Amino acid sequence: MPRFTLPSMKLRYADALLPSLLLLVYITITYLSGFALMINGHSVVGWLFGILLLAHSMILIAYLIHDLSHQAFFMDRRANEYLGNVLSFLVGASYTPYADLRSKHMRHHVDRADVIAIDYRAFLLRHPLLLRVFQMAEWLYIPAIDILMHGLVIASPFIFKSYKALRTRVLIMLAIRIVLFAILAWTAWQALVGYCLAYVLFIHVLRLMDMHQHTYDVVVGVDEKGHLRPDADYERQNTYSNPLGNSRLINLLVLNFGYHNAHHEKPTAPWYRLPELHRELYGDRPTLNTFPIREVLSNLHRHRVARVIASDTTRMGGETPNFVGLYGVSFLTTI
Repeated sequence: MPRFTLPSMKLRYADALLPSLLLLVYITITYLSGFALMINGHSVVGWLFGILLLAHSMILIAYLIHDLSHQAFFMDRRANEYLGNVLSFLVGASYTPYADLRSKHMRHHVDRADVIAIDYRAFLLRHPLLLRVFQMAEWLYIPAIDILMHGLVIASPFIFKSYKALRTRVLIMLAIRIVLFAILAWTAWQALVGYCLAYVLFIHVLRLMDMHQHTYDVVVGVDEKGHLRPDADYERQNTYSNPLGNSRLINLLVLNFGYHNAHHEKPTAPWYRLPELHRELYGDRPTLNTFPIREVLSNLHRHRVARVIASDTTRMGGETPNFVGLYGVSFLTTI
């Protein structure tokens, strides 16, 4: 029998200690403080601030998971996986193993495509009444499509034979989370309501950053092989950056995820190096592949209903994201 050994906690990069330590400390403080403020419930202001802290903690956790999936945190692959599994639980993405999340995201990079397992668009088009419900929800700024995709991760082992092996894991994770939510509801119901609002805000921010970062083909089938892999020029021409302005501090709110072209040029570059890498690639000049965040927000609002069934992401030219964009392409779901 092979002997079990603990993975090495050595960081991949020599300059990673301080930013990594600060990030982990900040995530821990904001996650716990967010719950504490919501549970305390002595003031509406404190409760709202707790929601913001918890949402921001989950946002940073998600982008740290993204770095882990590219082996950009620890040197040892197993250490990245172990931490990835722990963090996935904190953001409700543990119904499938971290390794599956990583595998799907690698398909995105290798095949240069937005890969999904289930074509929810075709399903909604076959059910017009349900489509109207989702369109109305999105009109009201409820991220219904992404909530659906997260829900399908839980339901898929009981619907599709190809996911049957995950039934036990889903039931265990679901039982643990239901018990925790029940305890929260019994002891501090306002904290449970706050958690739900924080999670919705968390989803909004992640998909705001995701929806205009590519005009890739949408490929249905996570396990499909043989998809035509375009060349690197295709990747550069169909990948877009959406930094939150020029402020280093503000971009840290999303762990520099807006510097997406830089990430695709060097996927193993850690989050704290992306602004400098972006400047090395493009300088300080505006580029056609960089969208101002105000234009992204405008496009988010303008096409929030049309995006429900949009699948054609072809860009028509110009300096703004004048394509509809996509819902449901999160790196935190395997569906």
